[in-house]
Amino acid sequence: MNNAKLFVIDYQLHGKQKSFVIRAEAMDNAEAWHWASCDAGVGHIPRYGREKVKKVSKPLAERYGITEVTWRQSH
Repeated sequence: MNNAKLFVIDYQLHGKQKSFVIRAEAMDNAEAWHWASCDAGVGHIPRYGREKVKKVSKPLAERYGITEVTWRQSH
């Protein structure tokens, strides 16, 4: 992870604002929804960097009360 950056992910869980920081090489909306789901206890966090894990999609996350997911690179 030589090119790892810090990203801030904000989301709501059942209407309550949540936020966390994650280190990743890249971030996009699909990744942000997946990691928000992991933070909320819905998604699975891979044990090893190369372990393949099925990502939690936005529609599935919304079924568990996760909404308003946004992300930005930390400074």
